[in-house]
Amino acid sequence: MISIASAADINTLGELRANYNDLLQQQAENEAKSEAAKSEIAQKEAAIKQAEADIHQAEADMQEATDKIEESNERIVQLTSEAERVLLYLQQMQGENAYVEYVTGASTMTDLITRIAAVEQISGSIQTTMENLEAEIKRNEELKEELSQKQDELSKQIDTYQKTIEQRYSDLASYDKYALDIDTQVEVAKKQVETYETLCRSEVGRTDDDVLLSDCSNIPVNSGWLKPLNYGVITSTWGYRTHPVTGVAYSFHNGLDIGGNAEGTPVYAAAAGVVAAKVYRYSCGGNMLYINVNVNGKEYTTYYYHLLSFNVEVGDVVTQNTIIGYVGGGYSTSATYGGYDYCTTGAHLHFGVAKGYYNVNTGIISSNIITPPGFPNMYGWTFTSRTQMYG
Repeated sequence: MISIASAADINTLGELRANYNDLLQQQAENEAKSEAAKSEIAQKEAAIKQAEADIHQAEADMQEATDKIEESNERIVQLTSEAERVLLYLQQMQGENAYVEYVTGASTMTDLITRIAAVEQISGSIQTTMENLEAEIKRNEELKEELSQKQDELSKQIDTYQKTIEQRYSDLASYDKYALDIDTQVEVAKKQVETYETLCRSEVGRTDDDVLLSDCSNIPVNSGWLKPLNYGVITSTWGYRTHPVTGVAYSFHNGLDIGGNAEGTPVYAAAAGVVAAKVYRYSCGGNMLYINVNVNGKEYTTYYYHLLSFNVEVGDVVTQNTIIGYVGGGYSTSATYGGYDYCTTGAHLHFGVAKGYYNVNTGIISSNIITPPGFPNMYGWTFTSRTQMYG
């Protein structure tokens, strides 16, 4: 995953070359780590699906137990009524000597015993059935409690699995859907080396390892910020979210989405600086541009994603009036309409600011990202000029 590195990390042309060589080594090591992380994610996602299925089954079992309790209660009511009628009948028989006549009317001793047992069996059977039903109700109530506890345990398991998935996603570029994969990082780093070798050869006349990058391309100092567009409305804030296109949970959105402009609308540099990197037609982010800037003595990297096209090259010094590219993300670039960018469904600019200068092998991490100065991290906020500030 890329992040923003300190300017002190890479000061010389030799360090830039070493960074490129480090990336080549990381590229070789990355595949095994990535596959291991993906395997664990797949296992935990499967475990989550199973736990969710178990929860649904527990819910069905609870409903079944509830239905059984209701049925048992209805049968208890019915049997209670029947028992009352039997007792009333016995009382009436005894009161009118009918019971005695019924018993003594037996023709044989066997018949007498049978008649007495029959009366007792009727009332005893009802009593036994009621006791059994009450025991069944108790068992079902206990089952409901067990199932409820099982649901709680399964929910906790799901939370644990999701945290593991989040941790494993942090090992993958796909955790931040806009993060560059290792192959793209290698390409960008190679371009940086080639660009600075050309700049240093032109500016200082040599390309030795000890040549300072700052001697080859000085970053201008800004006194403030401007908006990258003349107009716009925030359609998505930065932070962790479920990705609106891919549906991936724990996806980190590392900038503000600014909508309200058609494809082809000019995009300006929010601050003067030096173009640090360009990424072409990335699967999530499209054409992506990184510019190192210095504002009031502090170092930042500004980044602009979903561009329709670029208007600058790596190493170019840009001003706040430089058109660096054009708004994309719509019909021409979105995969929804047959384009190449899977992380957009409509024309907009993804704009972000992070502390420190861009360094391709460590790049943009959440702890260095700030709300772009002059913007709120607020859905729906609208600006109507490049100089309009928030707050």
